[in-house]
Amino acid sequence: MNAIDARLVELGIDLPTAMAPLANYVPYVVTGTLVVVSGQLPAVDGKVAVTGKVGAAVSVERGQEAARLCFANVLTHLRAACGGDLGRVRRVVRLGGFIASPPDFTQHATVMNGASDLAVAVFGDAGRHARSTIGVPALPLDAAVEVEGLFEID
Repeated sequence: MNAIDARLVELGIDLPTAMAPLANYVPYVVTGTLVVVSGQLPAVDGKVAVTGKVGAAVSVERGQEAARLCFANVLTHLRAACGGDLGRVRRVVRLGGFIASPPDFTQHATVMNGASDLAVAVFGDAGRHARSTIGVPALPLDAAVEVEGLFEID
């Protein structure tokens, strides 16, 4: 077991089963030493677990949990891209977050910290990343949050 898998066990994280793409795209692309993981929803067993708008029907805290779950789904695809070995990950380069929210909501960054905090918990200093987070009126399947990622690997 590599150090990253050991850290996942230590954190009590079982990576979810990958959710199939919803349209005409692939879940990840490897090019050179970079892996781009397509946007992932807060899915458990192939179904979106957190729906609605953050700041309306969904609390900020539940939105953070959704972002964390999205990142766990990103990790599922990243593991596949690395041939099953997350020990190949050298750096989390960038995360992108999309938060379904009403127009007057302003705590998008706080919600996205659910994903960012997990990235750092899993990868340590290599998990510190650049990031963009935006509010959107709606996401696929009424998901509350979507997270995408860019990673450097061996």
